[in-house]
Amino acid sequence: MGTRRTPVTASLAPLPDHGNVNTVWWQELWRRHAHITTPLRQRGLECDIEFGLSAYIVHVALTDGSYLIIGPPQEPSSNRPPGDPEGWIVTRQHPDDHAVFEVIYDSTPSTGPGAPERPEARDGGSAKHVVEAIDQRLTQLGLLPVPRSSTEGPLVSTASQPRAQESPDLSPRLGRTSAYVYGDALLALTDRLNGTESHAEAAAMLHQILDPTDGLLERLGEFFEAAGEKAKEAEQDDGFDLSYDLADAAAEIRNLGEVLHVAEDRMRALNTTPPARRPAAAPPRTPRLPALPSAQPRQRR
Repeated sequence: MGTRRTPVTASLAPLPDHGNVNTVWWQELWRRHAHITTPLRQRGLECDIEFGLSAYIVHVALTDGSYLIIGPPQEPSSNRPPGDPEGWIVTRQHPDDHAVFEVIYDSTPSTGPGAPERPEARDGGSAKHVVEAIDQRLTQLGLLPVPRSSTEGPLVSTASQPRAQESPDLSPRLGRTSAYVYGDALLALTDRLNGTESHAEAAAMLHQILDPTDGLLERLGEFFEAAGEKAKEAEQDDGFDLSYDLADAAAEIRNLGEVLHVAEDRMRALNTTPPARRPAAAPPRTPRLPALPSAQPRQRR
């Protein structure tokens, strides 16, 4: 009998273990930083959201006792919303060894007269380039809990996507010819979801849809944006109107991904959670950002 993957290797790094995790304001901050934290958690890196000098930051614990700080410029402070800065700064530090300090990535605009423009500044607030820089540096240092193999991309973890390299299995639909190959591919993913034997496997299917960097919803958003640009090329009033409708559709799709950002973790947790009485209906969730406190005490064990 072949060896199967254990739930540990199929999981993202766990959520933080402190009381703030259950608060509305922290959950909203976590949602707004999911495009940073999710790819890092795919690598087994434990992340948390904290308040820095003047803005919220992502804190990443490393296996050698050091940690990463990922955030926007703190001085001067920015008026941009959490998780959407004009640029990111990533530093590695150590609580006891102050000689361990390095700037891994800095895409913030250069300041001061005559200051040279950093190459990363052109990437601005792009999360993809932040994660790529972290992935490369931690690989060099040997500090990735889930090492990158020679066949693995920089942003994809085989631990969180145990079947990511497989081709869509269309066997349930064999014998039916169709011109809708992309719809059939999604239909095949649905068939696989229906045939999963555990909630961990179902969570892996959700990952294919909800990953904020490479998931289907993100790609679908890009598709509608591209269609909008194509409509503009007609240089007709209806073409511009259509482009606005398509841009709105892309925004709605991405918003759906943000709303469901923890669905993968919740599905995977069902695999180990003992049966319990059905809880009372939860109050409706609000998509608006609640008033965020300037700082919150950490409540770690």
